[in-house]
Amino acid sequence: MHLWSRFWRKPFRPAIQPTASFLRCAVMPFVILAAILLSLSSSAFSRDLPPTAPPPKPVVLPLPALRALANGLQVVIFERHTLPLVTLRLVVKSGAEADPPDLPGEAQFVASLLDEGTATRSSPQIAAAIDDVGGLMDTGADWDQSYGTVTVLTHHLNLAFDLLSDIIIHPAFRPDDVERIRKQTISALKILKNDPSYLADTIFNKVTLAGTPYSHPQDGGIDAVRRISVTDLHRFHDRTYQPSNSILAVVGDVSPSQAMKLAGKYFGSWQGSGVPPPAVLHPPRVQSRRQIVVIDKPDAVQTEIRIGNAAIARDNPDYLALNIANQILGGPANNRLFDALRSRHGLAYGASSDLTCYVAAGKWEAKTSTRTSGTLQSIQLILDQMKRLRKHAINDFELESAQSYLVGHMALQFETSDDVASHELTLLIDHLPLDYWNQFPGNINALTPQEIAGATRRYLDPRAAVIVLVGNAVSFKHNLNKFGDVHVIPIDRVSLASTYFGIPDSESVGR
Repeated sequence: MHLWSRFWRKPFRPAIQPTASFLRCAVMPFVILAAILLSLSSSAFSRDLPPTAPPPKPVVLPLPALRALANGLQVVIFERHTLPLVTLRLVVKSGAEADPPDLPGEAQFVASLLDEGTATRSSPQIAAAIDDVGGLMDTGADWDQSYGTVTVLTHHLNLAFDLLSDIIIHPAFRPDDVERIRKQTISALKILKNDPSYLADTIFNKVTLAGTPYSHPQDGGIDAVRRISVTDLHRFHDRTYQPSNSILAVVGDVSPSQAMKLAGKYFGSWQGSGVPPPAVLHPPRVQSRRQIVVIDKPDAVQTEIRIGNAAIARDNPDYLALNIANQILGGPANNRLFDALRSRHGLAYGASSDLTCYVAAGKWEAKTSTRTSGTLQSIQLILDQMKRLRKHAINDFELESAQSYLVGHMALQFETSDDVASHELTLLIDHLPLDYWNQFPGNINALTPQEIAGATRRYLDPRAAVIVLVGNAVSFKHNLNKFGDVHVIPIDRVSLASTYFGIPDSESVGR
């Protein structure tokens, strides 16, 4: 018989009977275990509810020291001794808006060649010099500015000043380097010409900002890039890269006296012929009714949609109010466009809006992409959300959420020395006070729903919106007339850098 059968037949009797004390000792571990499990369960339950978020801490930026050299170069010095790093950023207050009308893309072409060789250094020598010290170098052009940036460890500060002054003042524009950059630019433009998102953005910009220097593509067009000569590059550089038209920011582990000494040593001999004539800055033409431009891409299975109006210059007093309104309409956090198109109707993966403001003009643009069959419904939903924002005051929850996001996100804009340099210089270019960011949280939080509604009604008008569509026009163009005047352009006839970019005055749906 198996040993276990004995226990089944006759209950086991321990030789020693348990006392009350013994029972307490035996049961206590189970009580403790139960208490621990209950505590863990309670903690897990509490984690289902988000903790109360403290209000964002304000970012307080010490005001920079503002100096000038005898040649007119402004110098902005911002001390940050937390890390042994220094960033030098020089901006020329002329960018793509200063392109000659017949040579769009020239500012970007010049800027892309700054670090490709100087009178005394070749492109490989410049790259080796910055790589050997573990530094970073960048050049480029945007609207309203061209720039060069160098970041190094503090003990390589002399080299940083030497390299930056060399590429800004003495670019060589050697023919071999010019042709290499020309080929790269044309190759990129050929790809972008068939990219629906790029086409939609570029054409919306062109139609909305028509009549201003901001309406052409920053990178120009293929034909224009082919025509730009070495002489053209030198002429643009000589005209705009002037010390009196430039600002140098020095940010990081450096004192104002040291920064000014090095600025004088490396930029003091920079001479120019005076401030270049400003670009002719006309305000955008006011639309009296909707204008719809369709780029017909027969192989498209989705439609890129852009809808909006011309807006304001960056220094306009309504900027902050419109910034909050844009945040509610289509900002990075929860927004009305995403809720309408994605959450409630499943027409798009995402939907957003951008308020983009330059020195002399701006635009307010809603954007999304949807399947071809959802094009008309998506247009109507966007226009409905614009009407709702224009006619009805925002509620307190939306206002507080937008304010909290904008104030809380502000700190992320000043994480690096390059961020600080870029933002401080932009204030000067846009004619804003140097304490702008310190005042930003208070100014944002002081805005009322009435002020936001007033600014929205002044600049957001869906009845006179520009609508740009890139997609298979056959599937939806015949029903677009209910939204406004329609122009359809085959994609192979689009000329982004030309004045009319392929729209004959007489061509519209139904003709």
